[in-house]
Amino acid sequence: MTQPRTSLVSLDDTPWYHCVSRCVRRAFLCGEDAVTGKSFDHRRGWIAERIKQLAGIFAIDVAAYAVMSNHYHIVVRIDRDRALGWSVEEVLRRWTALFSGPLLVRKYLTEARKEMGAAEIAKVAELAEVYRARLYDLSWFMRTLNEYIARRANAEDGVKGRFWEGRFKSQALLDEAALLAAMAYVDLNPIRAGIADTPESSDYTSIQERIGGLPQTVEIEDAPQTEAESLENAPLPEARVQSLPPAPLLPFDATGRTPWAVPFDFQDYLELVDWSGRAIRDGKRGHIPAHQPKILVRLGIDGNRFIAHADRLLKQFGTAVGAPSSLVDLCARRRRRRRYLRGIQTARRVFPGRRAA
Repeated sequence: MTQPRTSLVSLDDTPWYHCVSRCVRRAFLCGEDAVTGKSFDHRRGWIAERIKQLAGIFAIDVAAYAVMSNHYHIVVRIDRDRALGWSVEEVLRRWTALFSGPLLVRKYLTEARKEMGAAEIAKVAELAEVYRARLYDLSWFMRTLNEYIARRANAEDGVKGRFWEGRFKSQALLDEAALLAAMAYVDLNPIRAGIADTPESSDYTSIQERIGGLPQTVEIEDAPQTEAESLENAPLPEARVQSLPPAPLLPFDATGRTPWAVPFDFQDYLELVDWSGRAIRDGKRGHIPAHQPKILVRLGIDGNRFIAHADRLLKQFGTAVGAPSSLVDLCARRRRRRRYLRGIQTARRVFPGRRAA
């Protein structure tokens, strides 16, 4: 049964989420059409670029992504505190980088602000709070991303209608084990699908981008600065939208001093992805060498089972991914019965070192 998004995305539970969107028409709308032989591979670039552009506007940062032939994955962190710290003007400038906004807002952002009355300024402040909430709303982020791609693809095809099969799917990542599993799952997507042999040759993935831009370790600074139902929410002209600067991927910081960073050492993560990718390519799922990356040991993840479940790990969970204790705690907070908690058996197999009492 479909659940409301408000019950799936709770920042009190976790700021980390894994999302998936899939095309609705023929199977390869972002790749090569087997019927006509026409390639749509360039659209994968549209999606990858747009993801990073939106990360520069929203208070939502990207940890991992992979754009496949007919779907894409993304792992994000929602930074509500950062959005709450923005001034009214900052909120309005970010929002109007994507949408035209009402005349009153556009007036406020110019010298004409000096001529505005108290009632007008109060109304602008009220609108700013609406936009502020949207700028750390996962649904608005995904809606803005998917609508832009759908409009652009439909314009290229000269057609109208739905491009995506429905609303995006999301999974809450409740702990470090879940975050690690989700990021590795996403980065290894092309290897599992047989369209790439190595992480560095996996086009339109975060792992390829990170390897190409070494090093990806954090320097402690400020957090990264990183549909249309009425005229005021109308998307801006395409030329202006395409000029938005992309935000960098979230950096890694194993020290834990930077709460918004990915909480692992980048070299440890690379070792895990390379190790997993080799096992998948060599058909050694469940039969890997005794040595396994130390990051798995630290997080209490069973390496053999991690590989054995590599192609379906996230699919075996429901709306949340995590160690058994994390899933049980979530179930208690949401007042749901444990026997209906999808993924608990998989969690017990893959995360045996982090079992609930």
